[in-house]
Amino acid sequence: MRHHMSQRDNFVYLTFALILLLLGMALAQQFFSSAVQHLMQSTTVITLLVAVWGVEKDKHILRRAAVFPVAIIVTAWTTYLVDSVGGDYLLLSLMLIFFISTAYKTARQVLFTGDVDGNKILGAICLYLLMGLIWALIYSLIEIFFPEAFNNLQHQTHWYLLLPEFVYFSFVTLTTLGFGDITPAIPLSRFFVYMQAVVGQFYIAILVASLVGSRMNARQHH
Repeated sequence: MRHHMSQRDNFVYLTFALILLLLGMALAQQFFSSAVQHLMQSTTVITLLVAVWGVEKDKHILRRAAVFPVAIIVTAWTTYLVDSVGGDYLLLSLMLIFFISTAYKTARQVLFTGDVDGNKILGAICLYLLMGLIWALIYSLIEIFFPEAFNNLQHQTHWYLLLPEFVYFSFVTLTTLGFGDITPAIPLSRFFVYMQAVVGQFYIAILVASLVGSRMNARQHH
């Protein structure tokens, strides 16, 4: 019998998808050319489409959902060929909207459906990873709009070269590690940095702790 992904196990798939996505971005940046980095990052939305949006039972909803990531990939390759800064703004904005929509869908499944189980706890972890990616896109947009908005960052003119740097910086900020190798230099970037640190701390302290606690209570009752 074929195994179909459902809302009982979809966050297992999403966890692996996000980890592979982050690992793939790092490997592409470390070992390959900018063209490979562009390919890697412009196709990441397909992974999220399959892992999160693919649980929809209504095929018409799934077909409508597929339009958005396809538009992102087409825009990504168009801007790569045309080399337009305006296209970078549009592409990052589309990716930001898609990642926010994916995080919202993930949050709804984690917070408002059924009992807490292992899949829901994985979903909370996935939501945390999605938050890091969302902020990385915001930082990339800020840096493109306001060059030198961040200190100690090599000036890059392409979004696919900026994004891996800000993925690293975003997760360092989200976890409040604060290594200090990249720092915000203007008021707008500072605002988003400290807001991310606050959100990250509250998320860990409240949401994940409550999910794990509910899971332990459910086990004790059984």
